Amino acid sequence: MSRRKARPARTSRPARAAAPAPAPVTAESPCPCGLAAAYGACCGRFHAGPATAPTAALLMRSRYSAFVVRDEGYLLRTWAPETRPGEVDFDPGMRWAGLEIEETGDGTAFHQHGTVTFRARFSHDGEPGELHERSRFARHDGAWVYVDGDFLD
Repeated sequence: MSRRKARPARTSRPARAAAPAPAPVTAESPCPCGLAAAYGACCGRFHAGPATAPTAALLMRSRYSAFVVRDEGYLLRTWAPETRPGEVDFDPGMRWAGLEIEETGDGTAFHQHGTVTFRARFSHDGEPGELHERSRFARHDGAWVYVDGDFLD
């Protein structure tokens, strides 16, 4: 996202307070992806190590968690080379608030491609919002990667 210019001091709208920093996520914290496991045993194991997500849906969950904890390295590693950006621009005013997987298509150990439709709730500078997307995933060198997605609604 682009940075907004500061408003002039004479504006009649009150300035918004900066969004509070999110609570740190530790290995023992509930996993941000919403599954009933601690972060270290859930998405954290994919972020930290040689383990890779075995399904497109678990990759989607781990990527959501990577946005929560701002793990740029993991996001870039799990992005298809043909669509991967040079960097991930984390907006300091963005706070992710929950993930709901609505539907999956293929994306298991028996497939080469898959889709995951999800809703991710967030607040941006204190204003609530929701991202609704159908994401496409593919196998690259044996591991699931995010290819691209279509915004819905």
